Amino acid sequence: MTFTDYGFYVLCGTAIVLLATQAVLDPRTFFQVLDFGIADGAIYALVALGYTMVYGIIELINFAHGDIFTLSAVIGSAILGFFTVSENTFSLTEFVTLLLVFPVVMLMIGGINVTIERVAYRPLRNAPRLAPLITAIGMSFIVEGVMYLWHGSAIIHFPDLLPHGPGFQTYIGGVFFTFKDIFVIVAAVILVSLLAVFINASKLGKAMRATAQDRDAAQLMGIDINRTISATFFIGAVLAAAGGIIYGLYFNNLDYHLGFSVGLIAFTAAVFGGIGNIPGAALGGLLIGLVKAFSDNYVGSRWTHIIVFSILIAVLVFRPTGLLGMRVPEK
Repeated sequence: MTFTDYGFYVLCGTAIVLLATQAVLDPRTFFQVLDFGIADGAIYALVALGYTMVYGIIELINFAHGDIFTLSAVIGSAILGFFTVSENTFSLTEFVTLLLVFPVVMLMIGGINVTIERVAYRPLRNAPRLAPLITAIGMSFIVEGVMYLWHGSAIIHFPDLLPHGPGFQTYIGGVFFTFKDIFVIVAAVILVSLLAVFINASKLGKAMRATAQDRDAAQLMGIDINRTISATFFIGAVLAAAGGIIYGLYFNNLDYHLGFSVGLIAFTAAVFGGIGNIPGAALGGLLIGLVKAFSDNYVGSRWTHIIVFSILIAVLVFRPTGLLGMRVPEK
């Protein structure tokens, strides 16, 4: 075990001791914040998966991914507005509408992300790494610009469709639980589980793992690299789209540059869990959501981003492979 490993474990141990102290002193507040943190972390996990999948395949940090997340919420809001759904009531009409909106937006966003890969990233696949990185930043600004031209700088309201009346909330041990919290957590668990099954059991999932391990060898074995990479961008965007709609249903407000902050935090989660590692991204998203929630409550929201990005720096210094990552030879 190296010195950096000891430093990483010391930081983690210190954080656990501090949180355990708060749990003993005020368990009701601690578990309430824990509930909020898990719900937030579930959303970050869905976004972080897109970052880690793309990086694992082509070693590109797709900075436009956070804005794709926001665009999905904006499109979902527009479609729901077209159906003129009623807020604060969860009837059969609203349920069926949501069932339609989820796949429609996910397919639209998947197609948009595949187009971005085909137009902006594929021509630079063999270029120096700085070129696609700058292009990714440019695509982020382009997507943000499209949303700004569409809605301006105003706050965009996402219809509040999830039920939260007296029959859809409960107290357990003094901790307040709502249907929204449960919906977000269950939806994220289902999506992450489906992704894990797809990656491990499907033919395309095996092709993705082979491409991530050695692109040239995979191509020699007959794997269509372009198709595999496009599929990776599509699946990552589908998860981000689901996360965007879930975010809108949970918070009900968004703006055109939301993807910048959410994207950076989700990228931090991917690095924390181990960039390129799918279970690591899910775990990192959950932990970062908890860090944000506990920081907002115990330290102050003004310090939250400082703490989150300090974690990013600490992980890069003390454990560059993340929690579940492993050291691999340079490709």
